Amino acid sequence: MTTAMQKIGLVLFIIALLHTFSTRLFESLAHRHPRHAGLLHLLGEVEVVFGFWAFVLMLFMALADGSAAAIAYAESRSYAEPLFVFVVMVVAASRPVLESARALVRLLARAAPVPNEVAQTWIGLALVPLAGSLITEPAAMTLAALMLAPTVFRQGMPEWLKYGALGVLFVNVSIGGTLTAYAAPPVLMVAGPWGWDSAHMLARFGWRALVAVLVNASVITVMLRPHLRPLDASIVGESRIRVPPPVALIHLAFLAAVVLLAHHPVLFVGVFLLFLGFTQAYARYQDPLILKEGLLVGFFLAGLVVLGGMQQWWLQPIVSSLGPTALFFGALGLTAVTDNAALTYLGSLIAGLSDHEKYMLVAGAVGGGGLTVIANAPNPAGAALLRRGFNDESIGALGLLLGALAPTCAAAVMFLL
Repeated sequence: MTTAMQKIGLVLFIIALLHTFSTRLFESLAHRHPRHAGLLHLLGEVEVVFGFWAFVLMLFMALADGSAAAIAYAESRSYAEPLFVFVVMVVAASRPVLESARALVRLLARAAPVPNEVAQTWIGLALVPLAGSLITEPAAMTLAALMLAPTVFRQGMPEWLKYGALGVLFVNVSIGGTLTAYAAPPVLMVAGPWGWDSAHMLARFGWRALVAVLVNASVITVMLRPHLRPLDASIVGESRIRVPPPVALIHLAFLAAVVLLAHHPVLFVGVFLLFLGFTQAYARYQDPLILKEGLLVGFFLAGLVVLGGMQQWWLQPIVSSLGPTALFFGALGLTAVTDNAALTYLGSLIAGLSDHEKYMLVAGAVGGGGLTVIANAPNPAGAALLRRGFNDESIGALGLLLGALAPTCAAAVMFLL
């Protein structure tokens, strides 16, 4: 039976969705009403939206059922994913890790029979998202966003092409993590209950995702090519003091430890605290850590966890009532308005799903992971790191949706083969 609080949770979830799609309105209001510009700018931050409305939900719950019930609900949610995304973003974006990744990309780009900037763009949109199957999707998103920002997501690049590249990046990260059973949040939710291992993921999903990623990256790179320009050495940090190999190796070891301990928050947070100490000890080889961006993304995902936990009562009946093909397209559409990991988690609770239906549910969930900022956990990280390259320093929901349509269709075709 649906309770009043569940209905309130749905209403607040819808309001949060509408707020997510209208953050540019708050930015324009901030310019028109300078007296309240600070608050309006805050509400115009897409990373703040779900956290803000989650607090409103907690307030309603405390007033209706008492503070003890509100606290009990908040503490019943799992915040391992928001914590992990915050930690892995900060570690992956540290200067030694980023420079190591860029050095590897430059090495690969030199072997390509195309201009260096074209090869690096293609690698950032194709190989780095595929590497998400090893280093996890949030880490891949962070590295790809920071490597692509100077060449693609910058002033002077046509806005529609930036949205096209952003759509490809989001879709490719979402499907590029499906070559293993631990790197993509929606896969992780079902891997244990359904007995899926990395061999199963590679055989059923991996090759399809690989083809779609390569096609998407190649098409958008061809479209971007006339507008790409050689990287300035000062932008990529070649003119600064070099990071010694031992320092870079230690940073990479920290990243590997965080990835390996991704399901153990107490341990990876402990590793993160050691990492912070190390960066202070060797501050001369560091850039400022992206703590603010990481915290905002973590806040966004934590709010999605709180609000999303109240949506099971209407989502699960929809998922359980669909046949295989309808399940694919239903998941593809629903993941645009809900986190795809939450969607597959609900699917894992449904008894009696056939193997084909399980495949269709996960394929639809990962295939639609680039349509909106909330569709896939790493998307807020990419949006936070790249939004300054867009007009008004904000990413429009409609622009992202249009930019992601073609690569989503390519992923859907491959998964339906």
